[in-house]
Amino acid sequence: MAETLCTPGERLALAAEYDAGSGTCVRDSFICATLVGVKRVLPAGEGKAVQRPRVEVVRSGVEPVVPRVGDVVTARVVRINPRLAAVDILCVGPKPVRQRYSGVIRVQDVRATEIDKVQIQASFRPGDVVRAEVLSLGDARSYHLTTAKNHLGVVHARSVAGVPMVPVSWQEMQCPQTKAVENRKVAKLDA
Repeated sequence: MAETLCTPGERLALAAEYDAGSGTCVRDSFICATLVGVKRVLPAGEGKAVQRPRVEVVRSGVEPVVPRVGDVVTARVVRINPRLAAVDILCVGPKPVRQRYSGVIRVQDVRATEIDKVQIQASFRPGDVVRAEVLSLGDARSYHLTTAKNHLGVVHARSVAGVPMVPVSWQEMQCPQTKAVENRKVAKLDA
């Protein structure tokens, strides 16, 4: 397939024959580019009632990084409440994301056992960096994430003194400077 360079406003296809993907919009029954990049036509998706190929525009030399169900992501906790931890997704696998994606880790998705005893404030704190898996696309605002596996959870946290903490068990981290111990849902990292 030959790559076609396109510019914003350029007509790419008829909206009746294709679905509009990322980097495009529908205007006057045509799918038009919204950014400078390379036009790509993706095959029709499975499981849809109406199956049509999708046209998208990708910036030259840049593959879009979008979280998908089952992907392991790295995220930073931005706020917590008794029911969930809100996070900003930083990376999908080893690739950093270019735009902001939000996610939530619900209290029932923190760990696989003793779900009724889980407390968000004892598992995460704002500023923690966590490794999580994408459960579902969630609502329009955020992805639903889980840390209910041994290799998922907090991978980096700072103590009150501002020092990076070290894990001492699967549910505690310790400040090496003050020796204070704080509760976290710690990820088991491969050695």
